[in-house]
Amino acid sequence: MSQQLLTAVAPATVFDGDTLSHYMSEKFIALADHFCVHEARESFLSQLHNDDIPGHVFVVAGNKLRGILSVRKLLQEADTGQPICALMDSCTFHVKPDDERQQVAAQLADRQLSVVPVIDKGVLVGGLMEKEIDRLLADDVTEDVQRQGATLPLEQPYLETSPLSLWKKRSVWLLLLFVAEAYTSSVIQHFEEALESAIALAFFIPLLIGTGGNSGTQITSTLVRAMALGEVHLRDMGRVIRKEVTTSLLIAITLGAAGCFRAWMMGIGPEITIIVSLTLVCITLWSAVVSSVIPMVLKRVGIDPAVVSAPFIATLIDGTGLIIYFKIAQTFLGLG
Repeated sequence: MSQQLLTAVAPATVFDGDTLSHYMSEKFIALADHFCVHEARESFLSQLHNDDIPGHVFVVAGNKLRGILSVRKLLQEADTGQPICALMDSCTFHVKPDDERQQVAAQLADRQLSVVPVIDKGVLVGGLMEKEIDRLLADDVTEDVQRQGATLPLEQPYLETSPLSLWKKRSVWLLLLFVAEAYTSSVIQHFEEALESAIALAFFIPLLIGTGGNSGTQITSTLVRAMALGEVHLRDMGRVIRKEVTTSLLIAITLGAAGCFRAWMMGIGPEITIIVSLTLVCITLWSAVVSSVIPMVLKRVGIDPAVVSAPFIATLIDGTGLIIYFKIAQTFLGLG
């Protein structure tokens, strides 16, 4: 059955939004299920219009999908009278034109398929071939990376995007981050007395909040990608927290030792050295818990974890890290 006939019998449907209809190809090769190998080969060759030879073709009954046939099997079969139904593989996975790209991308990454039929109301309306699958997965990764950088995804290639468009994409998120960062200055103002009593505490503020933010960014980026690939689910939260806390404990000990060395080089007294080192340990562990839990909880409530980008989590850790720092300082220095 030719593609022209399939198009004629398929219902005309219009799909909107960021869905698979934007990726699927309607130029696919379909062979009738009653063909023998000889007839299928002739039909296959008649439907080739360029040098792009697919690895698989669809086997159909009318406009209904019956299975998927490997082109190599078709061309290498010695018995030309054998029905192609005996050679085809059943199709256990298919998608719909209105399926969301992000949802399908995770499934495709798991299954490693080279062809996927697109079916609407029981009718074969298109296919995702290797090129379409590669483009879909690339777009999904690109969007996640851009969202994790606290910017809206670009609709055009970077060099074709105007400065005005970039301003619109970035300014909203930067303003939100600006507002979120404002509470950091409120924390410093609240602990002003502690800073005045031990001015050396101020020397380590950039180091401490930077360390917490960097640690959180590492965890968030790794975890969000693992969730997108379907490697991690909500039921794995306990394992994720244990893994990240254990890893962060080792990192915290390393950073704590580095903090001691840095304070010693600056000629800081032993009390401040202990405060800085202990704070580094606490902030690193705290960032591990926050960065592990928030993306998974957001995924559970239906929010894309990539939207809550690394800068947002880093901002949260900045403020809470300062509170940890000053509370430890108050305890060790006996400040009110």
